[in-house]
Amino acid sequence: MAPSPTSSFRPSPPARFAILVAGGTGTRMAADRPKQFLLLRGEPVLLHTLRRFADPTLGVAEIIVVLPADQLETWQELCRTHQVPIAHTLVPGGASRWASVKAGLAALGEYREGLVAVHDGVRPLVSRMVVERTYAAAATHAAAAAAVMPKDSVRLVSQHGSAAQNRSRLRLMQTPQTFEIDLLRRAYAMPELASFTDDATVVDDLCRVQLVDGDYRNLKITTPEDLIVAEALLGNA
Repeated sequence: MAPSPTSSFRPSPPARFAILVAGGTGTRMAADRPKQFLLLRGEPVLLHTLRRFADPTLGVAEIIVVLPADQLETWQELCRTHQVPIAHTLVPGGASRWASVKAGLAALGEYREGLVAVHDGVRPLVSRMVVERTYAAAATHAAAAAAVMPKDSVRLVSQHGSAAQNRSRLRLMQTPQTFEIDLLRRAYAMPELASFTDDATVVDDLCRVQLVDGDYRNLKITTPEDLIVAEALLGNA
């Protein structure tokens, strides 16, 4: 017997969006330009990151790139120089990462449903698998973030000294951190707090964040040593 129309119905997967946040100034890099514009194997760090989310197998419908207002023209010039064909929307950020993510969300205002991944623009080595894991987990749990276990021993420091911690119960947070778009909007409608260190902490009071396996290669370009490691990892890819 042929299946009825209702039994064969499959809901459409949620639309996918991405917000790439890059607000660095290059201070810790001791560089002459913001770290997102430093060259990694001949191309800007941010371009490598953008390319990861433009992978057609991920099916990201729209990519938002958030930069400080005084860096927008520089990025546009770099896109012309490197002949970047990847469609993306460029948005001026705010005075903090929180304000910049909020600006990125505003650029997605026409979308009422879907999943939005927020990613550091200076994490250029994120794998397709890690990005996919966060989207898949967010589709089920509404909020998901990539994380890895610390490799080193960890101690908690206080005014009384320090105490060893069980590192198997600790995680180092990475990005992407991916959420149902309405959930993220509700979280960012609340006032900014000093305790917000990433998007997971913004959402924590509204929803439990599901952690998924990240990747130790998904490093954040912060110091000159990070750029050297990233060059080596890309060379072995």
